[in-house]
Amino acid sequence: MAETRTVAFHTLGCKLNFSETSSLSRLLEKEGFRKKEFSEQADVYVINTCSVTDNADKECRQIVRRIQRKAPESLVVVTGCYAQLKPREIAEIPGVDLVLGAAEKFNIAGHLKELTKGDSTRICSCDIDEVTGFHSSFSINDRTRTFLKVQDGCDYNCSFCTIPMARGRSRSDLIDNVVLRAHDLAAAGVMEIVLTGVNLGDFGKGADWAKGHGENFYELLQALDEVKGIERYRISSIEPNLLTDEIISFVAGSRSFMPHFHIPLQSGSNRILGLMRRRYRRELYAERVAVIKSLMPHCCIGADVIVGFPGEGQEEFNNSFEFLEGLDLSYLHVFTYSERDGTAALELKPVVPIHTRHERNKLLRNLSFMKMQYFEAGQRGQMRPVLFEGHGRDGIMEGYTDNYIRVSTPIREEWVNKVVEWRL
Repeated sequence: MAETRTVAFHTLGCKLNFSETSSLSRLLEKEGFRKKEFSEQADVYVINTCSVTDNADKECRQIVRRIQRKAPESLVVVTGCYAQLKPREIAEIPGVDLVLGAAEKFNIAGHLKELTKGDSTRICSCDIDEVTGFHSSFSINDRTRTFLKVQDGCDYNCSFCTIPMARGRSRSDLIDNVVLRAHDLAAAGVMEIVLTGVNLGDFGKGADWAKGHGENFYELLQALDEVKGIERYRISSIEPNLLTDEIISFVAGSRSFMPHFHIPLQSGSNRILGLMRRRYRRELYAERVAVIKSLMPHCCIGADVIVGFPGEGQEEFNNSFEFLEGLDLSYLHVFTYSERDGTAALELKPVVPIHTRHERNKLLRNLSFMKMQYFEAGQRGQMRPVLFEGHGRDGIMEGYTDNYIRVSTPIREEWVNKVVEWRL
């Protein structure tokens, strides 16, 4: 393999995918590849895919077509969730040379050594039940913030979700390994670590998923809080049934864990939650929000919500809307339900018309905007620590408060990657 070969990456989907793409990039750079921007001409293009929605699948196909137009002689590798779920479908896309499933993703260097443009498309996938190993990964785009993967896979079987089929059973790193990684990142000048995973609160399960390794998420938080040099941690997302009083209380009194929770809800209707096979009811969710706000009134709380799930009539949507409207949330991530092959939700009726799904999405996005406006208005006049980032446009730099309010100001180089006390 020539040392001058170049590689470019494109990532679709979640923070977990971004952390893994970054690790793949470092892995190939060690093998002699030179990284280029995806917009540039490269010898190899790697697309790390998502498959949460139909749009992610379509976007992957569009990206391959763009590569074919600008660099028809370049190798195209597709990996990630879409690659694991539908490897043959991807292999039929003109221009794709290699499809890597979940177990082969981190063996990419070895596969590229054997790959030649013009050969028939190679599929290196596997039965998802054989995916048991954990591969630590982290992203570094700048020193300010890093996404650190500590858990992967999911043992839940929500009726709308393909993730267990794409990533396998729940498994995680060891606390000692995560702490060592945090020390390394601190030495590299990283100020904030965002803990990522598929089901973070399930941390503690190892390769022997039935046995685990005797650790839990609360113990991980305690250990990381002792790492000197990391100013901030954020929990990317945690299921409400796994967000314990113990964890909430710890964050409230922590040195470095930020007052910011993202808690998936998916629906404010108990009937729909049951059809989704979620492991809680809306009363538990409301209780979790109340506990957080009682200990941290300034805390930012976000929620994931799905609209247009099969069986969601107008009454269920109204119940969900009113429930969300009454909760002390700061923002919503709103997803329009899309049918996914292999999921139990495909059997549910009645199907919500597409135009109705889009109308409901718009209503909840408007609600989210109003909630964020209300949350920010309630913080005005307060002094809050802001971590400013190193990049900016038009002479403006941005940063986030501890409770996730975005702040903009003219660039001051001495504030880059620094925590500054700021009056909102």
